[in-house]
Amino acid sequence: MKNLLVPALLLAVAFAAPAGAQTLSGSAGSTLNVDSIAQFDEPWAMSFLPDGRLLVSEKPGALQLVDEAGDKTAISGVPQVDYGGQGGFGDVVPHPGFEENGLVYMSFAEAGDGGMRGAAVARARLVLEGEPRLEGLEVIWRQEPKAQGRGHYSHRIAFSPDGKLFISSGDRQLLEPAQDMDVNLGKIIRLNDDGTVPAGNPYAGEGELAETFFSIGHRNVLGLAFDAEGRLWGIEMGPRGGDELNLVLPGKNYGWPLVSEGRHYSGANIPDPSERPDLEASKAFWDPVIAPAGLVIYAGSLFPQWQGDAVTGGLRSQGLVRIDINGETAREVERIDMGTRIREVEEGPDGALWVLEDGSGGRLLKLTPANTQ
Repeated sequence: MKNLLVPALLLAVAFAAPAGAQTLSGSAGSTLNVDSIAQFDEPWAMSFLPDGRLLVSEKPGALQLVDEAGDKTAISGVPQVDYGGQGGFGDVVPHPGFEENGLVYMSFAEAGDGGMRGAAVARARLVLEGEPRLEGLEVIWRQEPKAQGRGHYSHRIAFSPDGKLFISSGDRQLLEPAQDMDVNLGKIIRLNDDGTVPAGNPYAGEGELAETFFSIGHRNVLGLAFDAEGRLWGIEMGPRGGDELNLVLPGKNYGWPLVSEGRHYSGANIPDPSERPDLEASKAFWDPVIAPAGLVIYAGSLFPQWQGDAVTGGLRSQGLVRIDINGETAREVERIDMGTRIREVEEGPDGALWVLEDGSGGRLLKLTPANTQ
């Protein structure tokens, strides 16, 4: 087994109080109160609206409007999704100008001909008066080409501070497409908010699809977030060993499947990143894996010692992982064991941390400090 670049320090203490008065204790001393807000059918993503309510996507194909008390209202007009495996309804993110334009962006798996499938991103206007509904739904981006199987869609969405739309496009478990400039699998995509190609993309002039690429050589990026300095971070599932946190820079090649800190599931070796200094190395990696899902760069005041840190959910590690970011370096500093797979994490308007459990009956949890951080 390879040496860890980031030591996993760190056993954490699980729930330290009985149900109804739950408290979590982290491996670096954080203590958090846990409030269970609502339950969902395979929740996948969430985002806050300006009025403090939440949008929560459910992988089988539903979108819920949720208030802080946990009351849910289904939103009509959602796209038809291809549900199964890792596929279904994915991310949901309001436009930065939502208060003016009411636009919401959604990713999902869609079916094609002959059993082929791919991720897509659509936008629509969210109408909140009366029965909440989506109007004017239009698909503005698709994975090309569609492929068989139902894995590694990625399809995370993030808006940059200057309003550009970023999308993670997974390799669909096909490996080599991540290095192929003629397909948009295994890439980070940069677009205008209407799906058109902006000026300044690093591969402009290299082909119709390539001109949308921001970076290449990715496997399965399941978290995208911008930090306070406007830098894009992506957290990515690796093979056996080798989950990684990347500082995503324009025009860089992140190496998949040419190099990895991990190995193929068969046990076959993959060259280490040190063997290819021309490729961009990760800022942190995990072996054993944590199976990361969701990513937030914390900016609130409730957890002052967390400011500027990245927090990701762990599917395999069944909790939260906090990562200290210092400039362009990163290291794990804490794990918070939650005893179940964590699919998504977001910061609320008041600085609380909101978490979605994975799977059928997955809960929406609100985490607040139980002590001074």
